[in-house]
Amino acid sequence: MEILLTRAQKFIAFTLAILLVLVVALSTLHLGVLIAEEIWKPPRFLIAVHGLLDIFAFFLLVLIGVELLETLKAYVKTDAIRVRLVLEVALIAMARKVIILEPEGVAALTLLGVAALILALSVAFYFERQAQKDQPSAH
Repeated sequence: MEILLTRAQKFIAFTLAILLVLVVALSTLHLGVLIAEEIWKPPRFLIAVHGLLDIFAFFLLVLIGVELLETLKAYVKTDAIRVRLVLEVALIAMARKVIILEPEGVAALTLLGVAALILALSVAFYFERQAQKDQPSAH
């Protein structure tokens, strides 16, 4: 039974990886189209601040997909989830949230929550890095 479950788990992870590659590839293509449209809008070759924010938010979204793919690849390779990769994905997601967030339209408590979450992720990332330095053979 354990062998069957392990094979099913590997098959699902492999299927997810294929689907994620497809989504990231299509998203990258979409990002290219978005950039081209922003460049082509009058005044040509100048991107407005709002357009830049849209591009950066989409860029970070694609980067999250790439990092998720890296996490999935590490999981398939080592059969364990690497905490550092998960923290990196979470930090990138929070950076994206900060970029697309309109502060005047959000409650102060929500902004405080976002700041607290970023701080918590940063502290966790710091301690994870310190743990890696203490154990050089655990790469």
